[in-house]
Amino acid sequence: MEIKITKTTAPKEKPKATELGFGKYFTDHMFLMDYDGEKWEDARIVPFGNLSLHPASTVFHYGAEVFEGMKAYRTPEGRIQLFRPEENARRLNSSAERICLPQVPEEAFLQAVDALVALDADWVPSEPGTSLYIRPFLFGNDPFLGVHTVQKAVFMVICSPVGNYYKEGLAPVSIMIEEEDVRAVRGGTGYTKCGGNYGASFRAGKKAEEKGYSQVLWLDGVERRYIEEVGSMNVMFRIGDEIVTPALTGSILPGITRKSCVELLKSRGYQVSERLLSLEELTNACRTGELKEAWGTGTAAVVSPIGHLVIEDESFTINGNEIGSVTQELYDTLTGIQWGRLEDTFGWTHPVTAE
Repeated sequence: MEIKITKTTAPKEKPKATELGFGKYFTDHMFLMDYDGEKWEDARIVPFGNLSLHPASTVFHYGAEVFEGMKAYRTPEGRIQLFRPEENARRLNSSAERICLPQVPEEAFLQAVDALVALDADWVPSEPGTSLYIRPFLFGNDPFLGVHTVQKAVFMVICSPVGNYYKEGLAPVSIMIEEEDVRAVRGGTGYTKCGGNYGASFRAGKKAEEKGYSQVLWLDGVERRYIEEVGSMNVMFRIGDEIVTPALTGSILPGITRKSCVELLKSRGYQVSERLLSLEELTNACRTGELKEAWGTGTAAVVSPIGHLVIEDESFTINGNEIGSVTQELYDTLTGIQWGRLEDTFGWTHPVTAE
């Protein structure tokens, strides 16, 4: 794929590492490619800026949009590498298939990300805990208000230097079970990374925040009985000697960090189960002390330990509100591989050659 590059003539001042936060600053360039109804064309990198879209574009009226989240990391030697980017390409296309958006060829996805990160390589921070967050996204832009499948679309990639996703860093967070709203149902879009899933979670998230909690723990949308996800992350529990994560039944996002955690834990001999986990079983494990650890997994935070869990106004403290040994092991190993401090024996990293 030929990518036309137009470099900015006005590079932006880069923020200090202590000011990064998450998703507040953006690099100098962005990638775009258009779908004309039959083929992808006009792959280009241009200066970062606003878009001009027809007011009737499909993305505005029918939510024809999917996205990904991934990161570029700078190693101690100064190299830049990605973490399992082919998994992001495949998941984007799985999401696109559900929304009836055109498929982005995997090689084009990877080439676009590589080219943009290489061009904006000096935006990849080197301070501990920092990285370059990469947001590939795909949306329909047919200028037509009739309800229809997408004919024209745009694929884009933008980047943002980031620090910790949660202001608490790796400190345990408090989670509240959500018993009214639901995130997704089987047969719907729960397994996709589409904007509608996240928009539907805002009300519950706001309610939890007003009560002093960091996130909500979602139950299934039919029986309101089984654990699904925590906020916008997958979730894992260490119950006795078993590590349990909800099975991918079609209403849960197949997280790449989740997959990596499962593979890593199994390689080290842990008993890992991907199965249904009822609220009743989890509550009993809290009351009997069998719940040893709990954590969320996702690209943004990697792992996020859960220190408090509130179920029907009953509060349970997990592992003394301290990060557990398995959670710490996962964080240290995954971030060690991502930042190049540990040997990648799994073949998960993907080097980027700076321009």
